[in-house]
Amino acid sequence: MELKFLSLASGSSGNCYFLGTENYGILLDAGLAVRSIKKVLKDNKIDLEMIMGIFVTHDHADHVKSVGVLGEKYNIPIFATELVHAGIARSRYVEEQLVGSKRVIYKENPIEIRDFKITAFEVPHDSSDCVGYLIEFGEHKFVLATDIGHISDTVAKYMLMANHLIVEANYDLEMLKKGSYPDFLKQRITNGTGHLSNMQTANFLAENFDLKLKNIWLCHLSRDNNHPELAFKTVELAMAQFGIKIGKDVNVTALKRTTPSQMYHFK
Repeated sequence: MELKFLSLASGSSGNCYFLGTENYGILLDAGLAVRSIKKVLKDNKIDLEMIMGIFVTHDHADHVKSVGVLGEKYNIPIFATELVHAGIARSRYVEEQLVGSKRVIYKENPIEIRDFKITAFEVPHDSSDCVGYLIEFGEHKFVLATDIGHISDTVAKYMLMANHLIVEANYDLEMLKKGSYPDFLKQRITNGTGHLSNMQTANFLAENFDLKLKNIWLCHLSRDNNHPELAFKTVELAMAQFGIKIGKDVNVTALKRTTPSQMYHFK
């Protein structure tokens, strides 16, 4: 059975990813307007009724904006840890309180939905709680690791399992230093519970590369402190130092912040 991956959007304005087959799938986060999610899915011939669940990383607005409506009005189960659910319930950005659609998951305790086996794992970030996800489908192992203050041992363990890795490359350090953000915000981003820089991501990928890793998508790029070409180039240069060639040994793509990616297909 063919597996498909699509980034609907990836950045501080909203995050949402689809992973599925011709007949069913899941969303990872739902930080866009409902109408935007429906439009992108429809444009890619994905009916909202095919979505069997939404797996939430954490409770910041750019990840949960539409979970209330999608959960309660469209009857899509919303999976998150108890602490993330508590954060969603407090969020002024979530229009509908989750009642019937609320599903609690536990870190490193896999659940199965059809042919998917999904495992949440601890991620260091300054939210109520934050997880990444390992999604197994046949021989495929997708890992989503975003909003990571630093690459902890747990995050590293799961990233190293991946055949297909969606990983944060949020900012370029020099752009952040020279940019217009106030000092407290710069500190929040870089203090170990904020976000990963291009260089942190690039160095980890280069130093720990394994040939089983086929695809890397750089996600959650900052609008003000990064751009796709810079994120890509930082990873490319780091990998070149270890003799790893992008396009030959592994595919690397910097995902767009506010526009969908192409649909990726995997046999």
